[in-house]
Amino acid sequence: MAPAAVSTNSSADDTRRHQPFEFNESVQSLVDASDNLEALPTKYNLGDTNDTRASSCESLPVIDYSALTSSDPHQRSKAIAELAEACADWGFFVLVNHGVPKELIESMFATVREFFRLPDDEKKQYEAKSTSSPIACGNFNLKSTSNETFTLWRDFLKLYVHPDFHCPTKPQPLREILAEYTERTRKMARELVGAVAESMELDRQYVEEALELDSSFQKFGGNFYPPCPQPDQTIGLPPHNDPGLFTILLIHNGLAGLQIERQSHWFEVNPPPNSMIVNVGDHLEIFSNGRCKSSRHRAVVNKERERLSIAVGNGPGKDVVVGPAALLVERDGGALYRSMKYQEYVESQLSRTFNGISILDEQRIST
Repeated sequence: MAPAAVSTNSSADDTRRHQPFEFNESVQSLVDASDNLEALPTKYNLGDTNDTRASSCESLPVIDYSALTSSDPHQRSKAIAELAEACADWGFFVLVNHGVPKELIESMFATVREFFRLPDDEKKQYEAKSTSSPIACGNFNLKSTSNETFTLWRDFLKLYVHPDFHCPTKPQPLREILAEYTERTRKMARELVGAVAESMELDRQYVEEALELDSSFQKFGGNFYPPCPQPDQTIGLPPHNDPGLFTILLIHNGLAGLQIERQSHWFEVNPPPNSMIVNVGDHLEIFSNGRCKSSRHRAVVNKERERLSIAVGNGPGKDVVVGPAALLVERDGGALYRSMKYQEYVESQLSRTFNGISILDEQRIST
């Protein structure tokens, strides 16, 4: 949901780092103020460092949530095996038959879009005071050591929604809609974690207690990408990994823009209607001792249409020290990752200087 690295390709820009959340002029107001914006303002222009070429992805795994929760043991066992393979291979999958009402999803998109339509002076009250601010909206900047600053072509809204629930006061319907949607996705993520635990022959209750899922830290992210006059010169979200266990993503009208890195190649995802995109977070990779894979991904923009996405990140309890599960360490003959408190990991990811190595890379133990 938030960049852990700011380079727009795998090899360059190792001097860049991202800054804490800031609120300058929203991209929405910039576009609204111009009748015909033909060129990017300098601060949005990444220039030759930006390379967002990607191949079409036709083989992203599809997981049937209704089969995963089925009372038919054969059907459920098959779905669990497919989920485990998807988490180990791509680290991403399409979730279908998820059971979240279409009306709730449409209301979620409508109210989030309404929030982004608010005047900048109303949204600015939610400018983050620190990386741990429970409500934040605004811009996200990249800054080089030579003090060049670039702004992402994106307006964002970030909310901490569990175990404590935070929400802006406007638009008024947002609170109730958000509470219902995040509760449903929280239960869904817990079911996915449980199914992965079963695939690793771990006791589900042991996993839930070890990760303190009753107090699971859940973060909501709304991302708005207006049409861009020079989409090849900027980016919406640079390559990054998500912290946590699973992130559940909705893309309005299925518009292309999400790109996933796999085996050093980038692939563009075109999700089918009424589906969700789910990805493995860093902490599921760590807890599984590398059986699950957290994959880098990014969001690109386009010239023709605005794009809106909603991401809900689901983690362990914020005070949990996450390391490989003890039973897996015993089975594997050693831990492949260092342990670290979840809240410290997230804050370090948001505030660290990027040197070409992600915080997940640093947690890996060389063997």
